[in-house]
Amino acid sequence: MSATSDALPVSLRDPSGSRSARRLRREGHVPGVVYGGDDEPQAVQVEQLTLNRFLAHAGSVIEIAIDGSTTPVLIKETVRHPVTHQPQHVDFYRVRMDEAIQTTVFLELQGADEAPGVIEGGILSQEMRELTVEALPGDIPETLTHDVSGMGVGATLTLAELTAPGKVTFVDDPETVVATMTLPTPEVEEEGDAVELETEVVGEAAGEGVGQAAAETPSGDAATSGGDAAQDTDTGTTPG
Repeated sequence: MSATSDALPVSLRDPSGSRSARRLRREGHVPGVVYGGDDEPQAVQVEQLTLNRFLAHAGSVIEIAIDGSTTPVLIKETVRHPVTHQPQHVDFYRVRMDEAIQTTVFLELQGADEAPGVIEGGILSQEMRELTVEALPGDIPETLTHDVSGMGVGATLTLAELTAPGKVTFVDDPETVVATMTLPTPEVEEEGDAVELETEVVGEAAGEGVGQAAAETPSGDAATSGGDAAQDTDTGTTPG
């Protein structure tokens, strides 16, 4: 198959270890591998900025151009830098256009702002953002969409309620939860506030105890008299 203008240009590289891969990245290229089908794996490299434009279509079949000919592939896996999130390595999987394959496709939920649950103050939580589908490579859509404008508070959307495009089959369990509509969780009293309140209560109780003890304490003269009597008793002297 001859190369076309919308194919991703890649070139062969020498798979000579991590040092070579680092050098490629410094030069603005991403190392990768093309595998699958009846051919042997090929070590390739691709210009990073060009690759970034194709990564948006990672769920669908694209064409890569090697040495003037094109090959249909899936972008099977992309390893990204943990900080910059730039691609560090990419795997291309060869496909045949006449054989069904399984891949993942992004799901977009539409109409959330008009949903009764959101209007009533609810929160729409999308639990599943990628769906596994099976279809011929040419029939795989870039994205799937579903209208959630009818979801109310307490509603749960499952995969069984989604409609697959023609010639596309969902592979995941039909009972898989795709999205939920729930009210916000009530705010819970912070631990610091609870500790402060408890401290105040304990302090007040301690104050009351001190006041009560002071009320029950004899007057100063009585206490002194009692002390003198005790002293006389200890020394064996009879008070005069």
